[in-house]
This record gives sequence, C-alpha cells and structure tokens, in this order.
Amino acid sequence: MIRIVSLVPSITELLFALGLGPRVVGRTGFCIHPPKGVADVAKVGGTKDLHLTRIQSLAPTHVIVNVDENRLEDVAALRQLGAEIVVTHPCSPEDNLALVQQLVACFAQEEPQVRVQAQRLQQRLQAELAACRARAWTPRRVLYLIWRDPWMTVARDTYIARMLAEVGWSTWPTVEGGESGAARYPALTGQEPWLQAVQEVLLSSEPYRFDERHIDEAQALCPNARVRLIDGELISWYGPRAADGLAYLRDMAMA
Repeated sequence: MIRIVSLVPSITELLFALGLGPRVVGRTGFCIHPPKGVADVAKVGGTKDLHLTRIQSLAPTHVIVNVDENRLEDVAALRQLGAEIVVTHPCSPEDNLALVQQLVACFAQEEPQVRVQAQRLQQRLQAELAACRARAWTPRRVLYLIWRDPWMTVARDTYIARMLAEVGWSTWPTVEGGESGAARYPALTGQEPWLQAVQEVLLSSEPYRFDERHIDEAQALCPNARVRLIDGELISWYGPRAADGLAYLRDMAMA
C-alpha cells in the first residue's frame, strides 16, 4: 500500500487535489493546505529541519522532496530509509504539467482516480496559460521581495520570476541563479543604481510576512515604483495554485 511523506508544502496540497490525501502519512509543519485534509497527518519537522527517525517510523513507500525546498544532505539521509525518493523541481508555471504527470506515473497504477483529477488540473492550467499568452502585456520592471534585513529577491530563472513573466513583468536584477543554491535568491544592499528604474515592488506574504508596515520602507528603496502586497502562495506554490496564481497576476497587471 502506498504511504507518502511529502516534504514540500505545495505538493502536499497537490496530492490532496489528486485524490491521494488518504495516502499521505507525513508532512512538514509548513504543509498547511488543505487545512482539514492535513490536520490529522503527522508532522515530521520543517522543510530544512527534518526528524528522520519520525519519518522512518511512518514507514513511507515514497518521500517527495524538492530541489529548492529541501537540503541535499537530508535527501541523502532519506535514501537510506528504503523509500522511493521523488525529486521535484518545477521552474516555470508550465512545468506544473510535467509535475502532475510525474505524480501520475508514481501513483496512478494503484489509485486510478488520480488520472481523472490530473486531467482536470492540467486543462485548467493550460487555459490560464493561454489566457496570459493571448494578451500583449506592457513590460514592467519588477522587484519581488521575499525577505527583509537583508532585502532578498528572486533570480530570473526561478519559478516566481517565470510566473511574473507570463504577464510581461521582468524581475530585477537581471541575473540567473542556476539549478540550485543561494544565487537563486540574491541579497541586495539597497544601494544598487537600477533600483531607481524599478516600476513595481511586490512584497510577498512568504517566506517573510510583509504587510502594510513595510510599504514605506520598500518605497524608499525604489522611490519611483508602485509598491503592492502580493499573495506569495499564489505566486510561488506549485500544483493547484498555479492556475489561480496566473489569474491573480492578470488582474494585478491590468490594475
């Protein structure tokens, strides 16, 4: 029987959306969606501070990890437990189609309803991608902030930056971070000359919980920009939130 430990919050939500909720036996403390679904699922630590003995006690057949979310040394330790390690790494909204297919390949043989739910999710995502790409967007220079003290943002080859690109928003600075590592989320000094040319500052609700108290500070960082709060889960979570996130971004870009 399939027993899944998910160490990726957005994929935990995706497993439930695919009808695999009853097979999820372990999750991180950050796996909070769907609230009723995960309430009775055992917690096994955080994405980067796992309790390996607790995971082992759950006797999982599969452990789902993510290149950005989980540490390489933890994945190496997990491999010693005997479960199949399912490694995920979506880097664009379109990659959600392949992610869903990856989970179908892992679990649909024992849970046939997964294929039906997967098709529904994929069709909706394809429709939202098409809606974004049917419009000629006005290009905007965007600073998407994920952390404060120090300020931290996203490289252009991250999932977040590629979500924003679907509505014509280009993240700054103009750097790519590579497949993994800290370079994917560069820190700023606040003195970079290009900050003067930023047109939109987006303050994410996660991992740092920006709110109205931080708007003036962000405005001082980019004095010529419009500063807005943004739902980080809709922009950075894979799976069922991707389609909602694209619709959300279209509304923001037209505002």
